[in-house]
Amino acid sequence: MSNEISKLEPKALWESFYSLTQIPRPSHHEEKIQEFIYNFGVNLGLETLKDKAGNIIIRKPATAGYEDRKGVILQAHLDMVPQKNSDKEHDFVTDPIETYIDEDWVKANGTTLGADNGIGVAATMAALASDSLEHGPVEALFTATEETGMDGAEGLKAGVIQGDILLNMDSEDEGELYVGCAGGEDASVEFAYKKKEMPKSFIGGRLSVTGLKGGHSGMDIILQRANANKVFFRILNIAYEKCGVRLISIDGGSLRNAIPREAFGLIAVKKKKWDKLNKLVKTLAKVISKEFELTEPDMKIVLEPEDAISKLIDKKTQLYLTKAVLACPNGVIRMSDSMPGLVETSTNMAVVKSDPKSKTIKLQFLMRSSVDSVKADLEQRLKALFTMAGAKVKFSGSYPGWNPDMESPILKTMQSVYEEKYGKIPEIKAIHAGLECGILGGTYRKWDMISFGPTIRFPHSPDEKVNIPSVAKFWDFLVETLKNIPVKESDAVEVAAESEQTVEE
Repeated sequence: MSNEISKLEPKALWESFYSLTQIPRPSHHEEKIQEFIYNFGVNLGLETLKDKAGNIIIRKPATAGYEDRKGVILQAHLDMVPQKNSDKEHDFVTDPIETYIDEDWVKANGTTLGADNGIGVAATMAALASDSLEHGPVEALFTATEETGMDGAEGLKAGVIQGDILLNMDSEDEGELYVGCAGGEDASVEFAYKKKEMPKSFIGGRLSVTGLKGGHSGMDIILQRANANKVFFRILNIAYEKCGVRLISIDGGSLRNAIPREAFGLIAVKKKKWDKLNKLVKTLAKVISKEFELTEPDMKIVLEPEDAISKLIDKKTQLYLTKAVLACPNGVIRMSDSMPGLVETSTNMAVVKSDPKSKTIKLQFLMRSSVDSVKADLEQRLKALFTMAGAKVKFSGSYPGWNPDMESPILKTMQSVYEEKYGKIPEIKAIHAGLECGILGGTYRKWDMISFGPTIRFPHSPDEKVNIPSVAKFWDFLVETLKNIPVKESDAVEVAAESEQTVEE
């Protein structure tokens, strides 16, 4: 394991990020990182709090001459998505992330990197520790358990935060300012099944779909990547029709907010039809791989014999499950009319898993939309489909979107700062993902909010990487933004009045 990333510039930021990579912090296992950040604030001699939701709040007074500026909240989430390649030995609860530099990128060895949102956390730490930055009152808000439900943002109570402007650092394209995001909702589907004895004339097999890129179910949904669960059941459906294949178990996907990269299933077929099935799967593998040759060049679809076989899932449940999965909407549902190129509504069939103990098959979806009524319509479509298939359907974790404010004072400030510093105006965008701004803005309705960050590619997957030059640019932009935060309204009025009086005199 190398600490070479801690030598990159800006040094304070990269040293902090390296420290974060050494502390396991998957969602729901954030005790160590919360303790680390809490002690970080205390050791700096700054006011440091931890609320009941697990959020850490650190307050830093204004530097001399900046006491009249609006209070700024630097916000990032502490947890990371735990995804690894199937051949990688790694325990996200105990093991540090192994990082390395590949030209202009920092990557991880076979796992997610945690740049989402570790770079934002590291930038905030560097700002808190700096003695040279010029800024008004600063509050750091490190939120808990963002990746699996935005629990920290949901749990933040009104009146705790004192600032006026929220700088969310969880966006993933340098040179872009985000002013809106999609809302979301989880859907859980459950099929109950009966166990059936496997006939002695049957032989077992293992069907696997691997090598897919996966990725963030919001940011990457527009890339039209394959969904491992969809591919698996597409093959299973044809294999049943042609060869009478039966399903024993299914294990596809692992996280609600990641496009599933792998799906594995145990199947059974009559011994005399094994060769036919084997040829069929190879043919389908070629066809499907050809369809996705540009987006999924490393896709592998393999059928292998499997000796350890248990009881079958009853035929009726198998058929209803298969047909429902095939018919279920997945991916981009509708593009935005108001912002060209932006996904408005999508859904991701993230997880399909069977449990022999409870004799159930559970599916998980994450639906996203910037239009609440369209999200509600998608909810009804899923409910209608799976209810007709005999499954139970539940919805939970609904969170609001963030409506753009094109007259935002901090937006105008950051546009001006960026243009002056880099000679161009940053792009203004909304994002098809759930930023905490939507939830936090629902509690603190008077906040002026914006989201920005460095360039990160393939978050939520083992291919995650962060661009080194973009991190330096992101940091410089943050430093200059803090220096140019507007003064408080009351102070601005007084300054204007004094200026008018001077002119009259």
